[in-house]
Amino acid sequence: MTQAIAEIKAMLGDRLSTAEAVREQHGKDQTWAPGAPPDAVAFVRTTEEVQGIVSICSSYETPVIAFGTGTSLEGHFTAPFGGISVDVSAMNAIIEVNAEDLDARVQAGVTRKALNIHLRDKGLFFPIDPGADASLGGMAATRASGTNAVRYGTMRENVLSLTAVMANGEVVRTAKRARKSSAGYDLTRLLVGSEGTLGIITEVGVRLYGIPESIAAGVCPFPSVDAACQAVIQTIQLGIPVARIELVDEEHVKAFNAYSKIDLKVVPTLFVEFHGTPAGTEEQSGLFGSIAEELGGGPFTWATKEEDRQRLWQARHDAFWATKSLMPGKEAFATDVCVPISRLAECVNETRADLAANGLYGPIVGHVGDGNFHVVLYCDRSDAAELARVKGFYERLIKRAIAMEGTSTGEHGVGSGKMRFLELEHGVEGVAMMRRIKQALDPKNILNPGKIVAL
Repeated sequence: MTQAIAEIKAMLGDRLSTAEAVREQHGKDQTWAPGAPPDAVAFVRTTEEVQGIVSICSSYETPVIAFGTGTSLEGHFTAPFGGISVDVSAMNAIIEVNAEDLDARVQAGVTRKALNIHLRDKGLFFPIDPGADASLGGMAATRASGTNAVRYGTMRENVLSLTAVMANGEVVRTAKRARKSSAGYDLTRLLVGSEGTLGIITEVGVRLYGIPESIAAGVCPFPSVDAACQAVIQTIQLGIPVARIELVDEEHVKAFNAYSKIDLKVVPTLFVEFHGTPAGTEEQSGLFGSIAEELGGGPFTWATKEEDRQRLWQARHDAFWATKSLMPGKEAFATDVCVPISRLAECVNETRADLAANGLYGPIVGHVGDGNFHVVLYCDRSDAAELARVKGFYERLIKRAIAMEGTSTGEHGVGSGKMRFLELEHGVEGVAMMRRIKQALDPKNILNPGKIVAL
């Protein structure tokens, strides 16, 4: 390890840090997982520098962990075996925008907000919105999605190509700019969602979209979470082209009102957004309002002014901090699951009953248009009984989702936090195949070891 650090120091100079505070920051995410710091942090600027670091680390069998903005939630960038954290945040160049083809290529450290600011004058935008201002490299690595996924899909559908440094130091570009290809293995999809365990992403080619002529957003209260979920199911099944449809339970609404200074009725609520022409968004809003009314919801109030929409969605994006402000002294533990849309109401209702039966505070919020919802649990770690109840609930939540033909994580990723549930979801054979891929591409197990599958 000492020799690897010395060689990287010679290459990067003061852009390699062994300061304790810097190392701690690069080993602990936003959850209650204890984390583990790397031995050093390398602040890189180019693919060639990443390539040099990986080559050095391969020689000494030293772990290498990619780091973007640090917003992941399942212990993705902890360093349980030490090693070098490769911070790509300074790799923030937008390499090219091809407006005619609706695509762009960026360095891995470019954040989604920075890209959209750059695109605004071109009448284009990148739709994947996980809430946090995450880096595009990190979003590709974790197969992120977010509030717009019900209409625009996830990173899986919106990444066209990747440039990555592999464990042996080779640089691979996975595809050209064509919208489809049948040439060889789909290396792009192999690396999307691999969480830095198969290669370190340094550039991302993404799909772009035209900014809609009309965007209408609004909120609709419901008498119960079940009624709100039923409205979501009917909206999707009727083919109404909703762009965003987000569930927030009454605990979240209470937190929003206090934290974001808005004034919503404290009941389960859907945040909804439609994209299209003025006539189209008006029609879609009317259809949704009719569905809500039949289920006892409403009134559905919506707005088309940019400032009103931004204020509404900022409140939604601040959900984590809003609920945290109501639970001082307790640690937050955010998790997500995803189920088929037809099982959404059932899964949410059983989850709420489980929370109530165990006396736990766990506000629910979710991108429910694709069956994905989050539970933010709060716990006093020093209270052994409460900690046991939280851990028990967490395990039951994941097993419940998988039993309903769902997944342990719709968008947070596996990291180190959900490794033990992979066999339950994919079977022994499926996980064994993942392990063989990892062994083939990273035989020394230096790329983000201890994540997704254990070797």
